[in-house]
Amino acid sequence: MNEHFLSDMGVMLGRSMRHIMRSVDTIFTVCITPIAMMLLFVYVLGGAIQSGADNYVNYLLPGILLIAVASGISYTAYRLFQDKQRGIIERFHSMPVARSSVLWGHVLTSVVSNVISVTVIILVALIMGFRSSAGVLSWLAVAGILVLFTLALTWVAAIAGLSANSMEGATAFSYPLIFLPFISSAFVPTDTMPSAVRAFAENQPVTSIVETIRALLADQPVGHDIWTALAWCLGILIVAYVFAVRTYKSQSSHR
Repeated sequence: MNEHFLSDMGVMLGRSMRHIMRSVDTIFTVCITPIAMMLLFVYVLGGAIQSGADNYVNYLLPGILLIAVASGISYTAYRLFQDKQRGIIERFHSMPVARSSVLWGHVLTSVVSNVISVTVIILVALIMGFRSSAGVLSWLAVAGILVLFTLALTWVAAIAGLSANSMEGATAFSYPLIFLPFISSAFVPTDTMPSAVRAFAENQPVTSIVETIRALLADQPVGHDIWTALAWCLGILIVAYVFAVRTYKSQSSHR
């Protein structure tokens, strides 16, 4: 590893963040859909949904946060695809910088921009009546899970951005990820679903992550859900990281 890896990665992160700051609408675009969904479900559909919670926005918020992350990571694939198509990655490879720092710069930018998006959504939820009895440690645990989830999906996005042949192909992968929370306990309890749907909902990653965040925010015991959530996030992260790095190295070696 290049001894200047950290400084090179900082430069790449700064470059990507400057692009984000020049088009702040990107962050707002990521926020708009989850916020609109939150407004729709709380003020229009919430009265007809039997979630078992006294405050539906409290029940709903964890799923909305995951949808925001799933939506936000598509921009990583978009930016990586652009850099690849324009020859910018190849240009960086001809310079005395750590090759992996280019990839990590995009990944860390995704984490920072998603943290901003999630913060905005939580602030809107507070205005809508969201309340939490969680302490500092519980909030830190929520933040840690969301960052881990973001990292896992961002490496999936990196694979898509590096291997896609078109802009549409680079971002299309995010649609199933955005849809996944709808077939989970994010909006309604899984016991209200038909048996086949319920079986899928209870055994896919979003449900355990949502249940963990929901319990932490309510200052309730998390049970085994937190271990299931961490196993899913770490499993996806490791597998996606390995494939993303292989794809990146493979394309570099062909140039």
